[in-house]
Amino acid sequence: MAELKLVKIGGNVIENREALADFLEDFAALNGPKVLVHGGGKEATQMAKKLGVNVQLIEGRRVTDAKNLELITMLYAGKLNKNIVAQLQALGCNSLGLTGADGNSILAEKRPSKPIDFGFVGDLTEVNQSFFKMLLDSGISPVCCALSHDGKGQLLNTNADTIAATLASGLSDHFDVSLNYCFEKNGVLLDLEDDRSVIQTLDETNYLKLKSEGVLHTGMLPKLENCFTALKAGVKQVRIGSPKIITESVNYTQIIN
Repeated sequence: MAELKLVKIGGNVIENREALADFLEDFAALNGPKVLVHGGGKEATQMAKKLGVNVQLIEGRRVTDAKNLELITMLYAGKLNKNIVAQLQALGCNSLGLTGADGNSILAEKRPSKPIDFGFVGDLTEVNQSFFKMLLDSGISPVCCALSHDGKGQLLNTNADTIAATLASGLSDHFDVSLNYCFEKNGVLLDLEDDRSVIQTLDETNYLKLKSEGVLHTGMLPKLENCFTALKAGVKQVRIGSPKIITESVNYTQIIN
């Protein structure tokens, strides 16, 4: 099977124009089929403050009421997604910006309101493998934002890390998938203040040990859960690190079974 590189970009890289431009240049230069998934939560919080929209976080997760859903739809599917696509086109990378509703590409169901009501947040149920394969076989690179839909006309805010892992898992039926989580750090760190404290390899046993000891930053835990889920679903390789991991030999964390 052909190799597919699936890259999720997030964190401060999305907000930094120069860092994002540098990453997109590297992404465009990748050979073969590739998919980009992007977040934008930090910028959404900043925009909400500017517009006077209340942002509520519970256990670090955004509550998406109707106003917040309207805002993130404009930001994720509009400003961020289309600017990324435009820059990739300028770099010679033919790409197509997507929400989960486009091409019926990513389906989800609204998260139950109990025990916590997160509003219009989606839990993934299905990815349209044939649609993505059609695009990739045609030389088009999908660029997915963090919005899914329920098939009944409702858009849903969905964790971009989960979209990346679920999409990588689904496409592993057709490709040898390399899943790369890229952000401003060099990998999973033992000490958040020391970028040199990268854990080189991490399996589930050591992950659970470090988690129980409180060593890992809580914000990293959902990402790591997605990594192990993807590996169990057939993804060949999972890496976490700086955007340079897709083109250069730099420090990163290799997630292994």
